[in-house]
Amino acid sequence: MPAEVETELLGGTANRGLVVRVGDTVRRPLRASSTATHALLQHLESVGFKGAPTFLGVDSQGREVLSYLTGETVTTPYPDWSMTDEALDSVAHLLRAYHDAVADFRPVGYEWAEPVPPAYVTGLISHNDPNLDNVVFRDGVAVALIDFDLAGPGSALWDIATAVRLWAPLRPEADIHDVRRGRSLTRLRRFADAYGLTDEDRLRLVDAAADNHVWCMDYVRRGAETGHPWFHQRWTTGEADLTNRTNTWFTHQAQALREALL
Repeated sequence: MPAEVETELLGGTANRGLVVRVGDTVRRPLRASSTATHALLQHLESVGFKGAPTFLGVDSQGREVLSYLTGETVTTPYPDWSMTDEALDSVAHLLRAYHDAVADFRPVGYEWAEPVPPAYVTGLISHNDPNLDNVVFRDGVAVALIDFDLAGPGSALWDIATAVRLWAPLRPEADIHDVRRGRSLTRLRRFADAYGLTDEDRLRLVDAAADNHVWCMDYVRRGAETGHPWFHQRWTTGEADLTNRTNTWFTHQAQALREALL
């Protein structure tokens, strides 16, 4: 029998070069939190949520096996369709559908990857990394989330803060190098509206996004300091400076961001 053909899948940082497609499956490295992640994916499958991979087991090389989801993810250079307001709306709708599907998942005794700040933990298992390359699109519409490595106890607000920070995006104008430049405030409001964000969470969203940026960049910094090659490359080729600029930007723009959500 011929050997199975493995095709490397692009995107991401933590597992770059280690995620492959084999036929209709994806093979990924196991992690300390894999048992928890697999339980989450099994729950999503049990409630009929189609917007996540299916956990299929562990292969002979000790890698987790997931179903391959057809479609496109958003990587640079960003295609025009991925930067539209309609694509943004669909990400918000997908995230809301995920939160509805996971709302009654109550895991006990699992080890998760990266703790979320306690102020943003409500008991809901959030994805925690709805980055551009972790959303699968078909015909310009977001249909699935992938890469649940950072999933864990969090909240809908924390996921929304993560997503809108990256998709609006929320950062200095000079650091936005695509058609979204000049539209961050508009897209922030649009995402909140498309998700159906509550008034209470609207009041907290700007602070949550700023805190999320600190949390995420601290994760990257620690990865760089412990010798992860791709995190080190990312941190030492501009990410550290961008982090400082963005932290300052959040401080200066906080009121304008809050007003955009009213």
